[in-house]
This record gives sequence, C-alpha cells and structure tokens, in this order.
Amino acid sequence: MQQLLKDNNLILMEAAIVEPLRRSADIQLHPRLVNAPLIYEKSGRAALAGLYQRYMDIAAAAQKPFLMCAPTWRANRERVTETGIKTSINIDAVHFLQELRERQGAEKSNIRIGGLIGCKNDCYKPEEALSAAEAEEFHAWQIDQLAQSGADFIIAETLPAIAEALGVAKAIEHSGLPYFISFVIMRNGCLLDGTSLEKATRMIDANSGRQPLGFMVNCAYPGFLCAEKQPPELFNRLVGCLANASSLDHCDLDNAEELQVENVSEWGDLMLELNRSYGVKILGGCCGTGEEHLQYLV
Repeated sequence: MQQLLKDNNLILMEAAIVEPLRRSADIQLHPRLVNAPLIYEKSGRAALAGLYQRYMDIAAAAQKPFLMCAPTWRANRERVTETGIKTSINIDAVHFLQELRERQGAEKSNIRIGGLIGCKNDCYKPEEALSAAEAEEFHAWQIDQLAQSGADFIIAETLPAIAEALGVAKAIEHSGLPYFISFVIMRNGCLLDGTSLEKATRMIDANSGRQPLGFMVNCAYPGFLCAEKQPPELFNRLVGCLANASSLDHCDLDNAEELQVENVSEWGDLMLELNRSYGVKILGGCCGTGEEHLQYLV
C-alpha cells in the first residue's frame, strides 16, 4: 500500500455504493447492517457485484489503481450480535470482493481491497461519538475480523469527532494492517466537532505507535475542504477525498427525498484541483456519485 501511494499520482476509489442500492426498487437494505447482508442474497450479490464491476472497469480502462471497500460500514459486533446474522459477516464480505477481484484477469494486481468501519453512532452527530478508550474497545472486534479476512488495508470512514477517531486508530494499529482514517467535515473544513483537520491529523499521528498511511475526508462536497485556507503541512498527510455530489449540508441531504447533485464537471474540477495543486492522490465518490463522476476524474 505504501508503494502504491508512492508510485501513483492518481488512485481511483469507488463511488457511492449504499445510495444507489437504497434507490433500487429491487433491493432492501437492512435497518441495522445496511448493505452488508446483501452478500448472502442472490439478488443482493448481483447488485453489489454490478456496482463494483462498473467502477473497476473505469479504473482498468484508464490504467489507474483502484481501491474498493467491503460493505461492512455498520457491521460492528453490537449490530451483528443483535441481528443474529453470521458472525463471520466481515470476513465473508471481504472474501466476496476478493472473488470479484480474481475475475479481473491481468487488472487484478492493480486492485486493493479495504475493510471498512464506521463510527458507533450517528456520523453526523459528534456529540454521540465515543471517547478514545471506549472506541478502542468497541471497534476492536470488527477490526480483528477484517484483519483475519485478508483485506489489504482498513479504512475508518465518516468519523465526526477526534475522540472516537483516536480510539479507532489505536485499535487498528494493533491489527498490523495499513490503514486510513477518514473524517466527515463541515463546509469550513473542520470536523463536525469543530476540530481542525490539521490538528486532528497531528493528534492521531502523535498518539499512534504505527501511524495511518494517510488521512481522508468523505461524505462532504469537495469545496468543503477549503483547501486554499488549510495549513500547507496538512497535505503532507491528507491523501484522499471521497466527496458527495451535492454541496448541501449533511442535515439537508439526510432529509432529501430526491437525489441531490451538482454538475459533474463542477464536482470533478474541484476534485482534480485537489489532486493537481495539493497532491491529494486518492479520489472517489460518496453520496450522489456514480460512474459519470469517476469517468470525469480519469
């Protein structure tokens, strides 16, 4: 993973996975585990495979490395236990992606698979975030499962508060796998708890025996990063952006009945500016994005 980052100026990551599934008339997402249980259903597997395949095809045609994440964002021990689903769901989800990768022929060597985790509670409510000690204990089970799965890396996404992020980083550190920490941010470029990105990355680096490969932001419009106002040293550690297609705030997006998107070229030009002017290497999409967004980037 370190060599991949070193050798490439642009690494493509997946666009939205959950949202297109939610808007599909043929797919029913789980109320607690979201898209994870789809790997056990014939139609669910087909829908997931179709999304990942279309994104992989774009990267392959452009001869760019591709990162994809297992559908395990909400598959923590608490939720898995209360739903009574197979306790191997994290491992099975990574194996599902590994099977997809094996079908890619010569391109499979350019694909890396991540084990995905999220915060315990609402990712838009930093007041619900765990303390560092609570987070280290709470997330350890899922991280251990993902470490057993053969994933190439672990990524914690949509973290709204520095306290839980610190605990997550410490728990992943023990797994031995390379990892990324990704924050959800406000339109002023800070975490939802008000911590600046530069301070958040510095705190995690300083308190980690094994530092993250890098940091990312996700689930926010690319303009929210306010790159031109950030300290230049931030971009020594900020390596990725998985951006929403809409410039609406999270509360407005969360309550929107219709899909909210800005012009693809407007979104894409902001993303490419992050890459060209600030060295942000990993670009992908979050809510509202799809094939056309990744195609624009490549």
